[in-house]
Order: sequence, then C-alpha cells, then structure tokens
Amino acid sequence: MCCRYWTDESPEIRAIVEEMNRSPLISRWQKITGVTTFGEVRPTNVVPVIAPDKFGEKSVFPMKWGFSGKTLLMNARSETAANKPTFQECWQRRRCIVPASWYFEWERRPGADGKTHIGDKYMIQPRGASMTWLCGLYRIEEGLPVFVILTREPGEEIRFIHDRMPLILPEEDVDAWIRPDGDPDELLHHALTDMIFEKASAQ
Repeated sequence: MCCRYWTDESPEIRAIVEEMNRSPLISRWQKITGVTTFGEVRPTNVVPVIAPDKFGEKSVFPMKWGFSGKTLLMNARSETAANKPTFQECWQRRRCIVPASWYFEWERRPGADGKTHIGDKYMIQPRGASMTWLCGLYRIEEGLPVFVILTREPGEEIRFIHDRMPLILPEEDVDAWIRPDGDPDELLHHALTDMIFEKASAQ
C-alpha cells in the first residue's frame, strides 16, 4: 500500500516541477483544486507525473492521485493489474512514473485482541538512491489525467512494516516503463526492493 509520499526541493525535483509548470493543464487544475509541488503528498493532490506526450516523448504533466469510482482508488496491485477491467488498458498503454524523494508507510502491528493496530510512521526509499521512482498507471477523467500507484510484495527489510510496498524502478528503466509500446512485465524483474527506512514524525 502507498498512501503518502514526500518530494524534497532538490535539483532533480525542481527540474521536474519546472517542466510540469509549462503544461497547459496547469491552469485547468489550478482553477479546480491547486497543484502540490513539494512536501508531503496525499491522495487527491495534483502533482508532477512523468508520462509520454501525444508524440510518445517523455514529458511531465500535472495529474491527480486517485481513480474515481465507488471509492477513491489510490493503488493497484502489479500482480493483477493486467487482468482487472479497471486497470487492464492502462497497464498495456498508459503507464507513468511518479517522482518522489521517499514514501511513507505506517507499521501494522498484530494486537492481543486479534486486530491489526497502526504503529509508527516510517520514511522509506531505495538504498543508495536520491530519488524514488514510483510506478503508476494513468487515465483521463473529465478531460484531465489521474493516476494510481502500483504495489507489490515488500522487500524483507521492510516486511515488518507492511505487507505491501510501491513498485519502484531504477532511473535507467523510467523511459522504458512509460513507453506505450513497451512490455511492463519485462520490467517487473528490475523492481527495487532493497530499502532503507527510519521513523518519521506522526502526522
């Protein structure tokens, strides 16, 4: 599961934000809900997302986090997205990358009462990386792009925190992931699972 992430005001993310700000979609989103550029990101926020433009070239667009439905869909399982009607077409042709510094997760602790209790909040990112490239899917709703973040089984180091983690690729696979004619299944084997983590302030 992934329901929060963070973007630093780093040179890498500032460059991505600057490119997003050149999109004609910016003014449309600002009239509706505003755009989040740095700091903690929550579902329904509009944020920079990397996806191909109409010519198939890598670009940055403002997109809202969440597919609309009976409930807001924030995530999709990478293991089953290709077979789910909601995500099938997106899996094949509408893949995106959500740039982040790290993501947040809350520890799930089994209690003596048999229920799962929420524990500490953790900041998590790939070991040795300054950026976290979250894999997502996008679609168009009412003429504007929206996205979900893909999830997978967690790496061993963070399994104690949660039984899911975002699908994260190394930077060299970003272009291949968003290509409409690419094969996402081939890239799943490149997913990063070696994470570092530390406790974050509870918010």
